[in-house]
Amino acid sequence: MTENLDYGFAPISHSTAKVLILGSMPGQRSLHQQQYYAHPRNAFWPIMQQIFGIDAQLPYQQRCLQLSHQGIALWDVLMACQRPGSLDQNIQTDSIITNPIGSFLNEHPHIRCIFFNGGSAEQLFKKFVLAGLSPDQQAITRLKLPSTSPAHAAVNLDEKARVWRQALTDI
Repeated sequence: MTENLDYGFAPISHSTAKVLILGSMPGQRSLHQQQYYAHPRNAFWPIMQQIFGIDAQLPYQQRCLQLSHQGIALWDVLMACQRPGSLDQNIQTDSIITNPIGSFLNEHPHIRCIFFNGGSAEQLFKKFVLAGLSPDQQAITRLKLPSTSPAHAAVNLDEKARVWRQALTDI
């Protein structure tokens, strides 16, 4: 079942990270550009600009470095899967390979919160990852935030930014 799998990216992190933001799996534009949240209508980087002053127009590596300096780690629940297109609803469940999040948490002992970039990331985490974590890891505060995906148009940018700001400034 390893044929035709899309593979995600390594995490963006620093050993002192306090927050882990988990998406589900990068979309096709992100996979093509090898960058988290590369779709021009994805709200992630504009929201990070509003909250932390990380210029969304900076080169990708600089944005990632600045995000790490804010104590934020970025990764996805899934390491690989088959998914025609970019919609999470099209992920073929029998193809899912999860990232080793338990090992990541062991290597990042300062993480106090796991924030999910949307409901799909949270659902995948609960279904495929949570039971395999240690009791201490299971006790880490978790919160679902509105998806920054352009497919999640039910919530506008200002409202997404308000909720994300509240979560990230309360840490």
